[in-house]
Amino acid sequence: MKKCKVCNKPAVYHLTEIQSGQAQALHFCEDHFQEYISGQAPQDEWEPQDEATLIELNSQDLELDEELECPNCGITFQEFRSEGRLGCPHDYIAFREPLIQLLENIHGECVHIGKFPKRAPTSSQQQYDLIKLRRELTAAIAEENYETAASLRDQISKLEEEEQNSSESETAEE
Repeated sequence: MKKCKVCNKPAVYHLTEIQSGQAQALHFCEDHFQEYISGQAPQDEWEPQDEATLIELNSQDLELDEELECPNCGITFQEFRSEGRLGCPHDYIAFREPLIQLLENIHGECVHIGKFPKRAPTSSQQQYDLIKLRRELTAAIAEENYETAASLRDQISKLEEEEQNSSESETAEE
């Protein structure tokens, strides 16, 4: 993941400026992007990366794109980037790392953390929470963090109990 040109926060805005016929990359966090766009800060603070760094970064990206290919359908990551479509379900595994970086650059995260539809049943949210907690429990056990694992186990039990009670009350209403 790219870092902000000014600070060490993850960059969420990626600009390419053409100056004197040369493309120059700028990467900003939310705060510094707003300052850059509004012109509030001195422009010398925003000096783009030097040409050697840009060439190195671009060649690394090109090598990565050219090397990645799905063993199932044969599509390359470069083809995916140009067409915007994956070739088969196995591409998610073959292109896992660059897809995660792409999602993080676009959304800031690679897991859903937003809203759920209002008309969606509460059980959908509970199922999502249970899946998330079970993953965290597995990770805590793998890290031998048993206090956290016990807390997560209790949260899972509570959610499962609530889910069971709500399904029993729905059955009784019918």
